[in-house]
Parts: sequence; structure tokens; C-alpha cells
Amino acid sequence: MAIEVRIPTILRTYTEGERAVEGSGASVAELIDNLDSAHPGIKERLVEDGAVRRFVNVYVNDEDIRFTGALETAVSDGDTVVILPAVAGGSGRGAGRWAADSAGRGAGPWAADEHGRGIGPWAADQAL
Repeated sequence: MAIEVRIPTILRTYTEGERAVEGSGASVAELIDNLDSAHPGIKERLVEDGAVRRFVNVYVNDEDIRFTGALETAVSDGDTVVILPAVAGGSGRGAGRWAADSAGRGAGPWAADEHGRGIGPWAADQAL
């Protein structure tokens, strides 16, 4: 039995469109390393400077790893790990990190250029 990892739509380009993949490891860090060996590039979208990226939420059996040991959170066969991008909202033209430019395009991690290509940290080097 393996660990089921549920993949958000924005990262499915790394898993050939799969909504869920299987992985192994004794901790979330080892699991992410295992996922990256099977799905190159996914780790870069999840981890930065040895920690889960700020706009990524990871849950092990419905428990947020920020409160259970972060990347050192233990996992075992039969566990379910859910990866969710953080969601932010607002008017779309406010100030700050999620402000839109003059053309109404978002400026956050899921931002796209004028051709629809992702330019934020979630970009997968292909048209969205």
C-alpha cells in the first residue's frame, strides 16, 4: 500500500493530468522527493528554501502540516496527502501582492502573460 497524493489542477501538468498519484516516504519531505523523482519539477513548485512555499497548503489525513511538523510530518502507507494552492480574493484591482495590472491581468503566483502563458511560480512553461 502507498501514500495517495491528491494533485491540484494547476500542478497536473507534472503528473500527466492525474488527479491523484502514489508516493512513498517516512515524512512529507521524503514523499515530495519521491514524487519529484517520478514527476520531475513538482518539488520546485512545492518547496522553497527548505520549507513549503507560502502559497501552498499541504494536509496529511486532513491535518495541516504547518501544525504537525511541516516537512518533517510523518506519513505512512494508507495516508492521504492533499496539496492545495492558497486562494486569495478581492476586487482584482486592489493594491498589494494580488493586484491586477492595467489590463486586468493578475500579478500573483498564477499570473499569465498576454499570451496566456503562466509567469508566476506555478507556471509550467506552457499555455494555460
